[in-house]
Amino acid sequence: MRIDPETSPDYVLRVNRAVDYILGHLDQPLKLDLVARAACFSPFHFHRIFRALMGETLSQFVKRTRLERAVSLLTHDPGRSLTDVAFACGFSSSSDFSRSFRQRYGVPPSAFDVDVFRAQRRADWQAPGSACHGLERLPPGENPDGFEVQLRRLPPRCVAYIRVMDSFRPGVVADAVGRLVEWAEERGLADGQWLGYMWDDPEIVAPADCRYDVGLEVADVTAAGEVGRLEFPAMLVAQVEVRGPIELEMRAIDWLFRTWLPRSSYVPTDQPCFEAWIGRPFAHGDQHFELLAQVPVERA
Repeated sequence: MRIDPETSPDYVLRVNRAVDYILGHLDQPLKLDLVARAACFSPFHFHRIFRALMGETLSQFVKRTRLERAVSLLTHDPGRSLTDVAFACGFSSSSDFSRSFRQRYGVPPSAFDVDVFRAQRRADWQAPGSACHGLERLPPGENPDGFEVQLRRLPPRCVAYIRVMDSFRPGVVADAVGRLVEWAEERGLADGQWLGYMWDDPEIVAPADCRYDVGLEVADVTAAGEVGRLEFPAMLVAQVEVRGPIELEMRAIDWLFRTWLPRSSYVPTDQPCFEAWIGRPFAHGDQHFELLAQVPVERA
């Protein structure tokens, strides 16, 4: 989905509030009036505005997001029962989950080959011409870069953010960084902790639907225009320091998920993975990154 440049920043802000509410309550009933209230719209008008900006109805967005979270759970917690997965993703029953899953993926969850599906998705978002074309993943168990994991407890955080839709398009993330840096400099906040975080796994979600936030930790902020406000709870993260090109960051994240996590006593949570920049984002250009790659985890 691509938001029209002429779209009111206030409408973008309100729809982002709705999306934040949905993501934070995906395991609960998500009635139209509740989501509309979070966006400060009347239910009647909100339904039309959400579809216009997101390219799908609220019910379609909620169902797709729940199913994509289910695929993530099947990937990272394969021992979990399908009934538990169904309820964790907000489906009313295992039969409702199975029916919806079959409609989207062509097979019931019990017959779904997660590895084959993710490999195809990876091929899609690494297609020739994409920013990630040619990135090689490490075989499980290999660590030629010498990655080391540090477990770190982070306190609750308030974040000012600009959301980027269809985030694999060239230049859109850097443009959003520039706008948020300008916003932060005007308020004397630009030397705080900068974050980037992807809400969606491109091996599960179509690249055009992947959402990425450029964020800055702040003491507090009033959302206005395209700059939203989001509160993250306290969390435990497994982090790896990265100083090098994008390929090194991608290998670090790949290694965390394919080698470190399966051998640890932890599983990823439903919070996004973070890039915690060392200094300002893109301070060394777009060929050399210095950041902490952080995966929120909990005990298995």
